Amino acid sequence: MPLPRKNQISLIDTPYYHCISRCVRYSFLCGEDKFTGQSYEHRRGWVEKRLLFLGSVFSIDICAYAVMSNHTHVVVCVDKDLAESWSMDEVIWRWHQMYQGTLVESKVPKRGYTQ
Repeated sequence: MPLPRKNQISLIDTPYYHCISRCVRYSFLCGEDKFTGQSYEHRRGWVEKRLLFLGSVFSIDICAYAVMSNHTHVVVCVDKDLAESWSMDEVIWRWHQMYQGTLVESKVPKRGYTQ
């Protein structure tokens, strides 16, 4: 049974975590499907670029990673001090690096944070 993140992560014990993400039902993330011969190798660069981008948006350092044919491994280091130093404006700016926001948010004047 899965546990809530608050029971899995303890930054007091360690800021380093090994994360794994797997594909299901014989799907391929990248590489070549031996059964169909179809190549998904074009995705590897996209996955790597996206992973490094996410590291720059959040207060997480990417220590190591491997993009395999049907899963990824990532070793991260959580920078708690950096995250706690962010203002609310910076948090919102970082959120909008990932998501466009809602129609209501687009009508609210920006409060001035830029990076």
